[in-house]
Amino acid sequence: MTKHFQGADIRDAFSRNLRLFRNRKKLSQFALSNLAGLAHNFVNDIENRKKWVSPDTIAKLAKALNVEPYQLFMTNPLDGNQTERLHGYLDELNERFAEAVGEIKTAFLPRRGKKP
Repeated sequence: MTKHFQGADIRDAFSRNLRLFRNRKKLSQFALSNLAGLAHNFVNDIENRKKWVSPDTIAKLAKALNVEPYQLFMTNPLDGNQTERLHGYLDELNERFAEAVGEIKTAFLPRRGKKP
């Protein structure tokens, strides 16, 4: 059965993840607020569910934390090891894909400037 989220659930997840990712980066609320261009008390209020955020603020916080905006809403965000592993897999996949495309180009496309 799919769980349906209420607004409070979304705020809880966002606030919890904001604190989680901030702590993983070993940032204080003050440091995060400076990186994101926000007031320190605003970051504190977000983490304590006293204030909500606009899409622009979500983007600023995600950029400052070096995460994707959707990660701030996940109910079970990846831990640091899982994130690193996932990045490794994606990097390897990108490399292999680029190699495969190069091989296909070489095998099936004539070189530019040369007629077949």
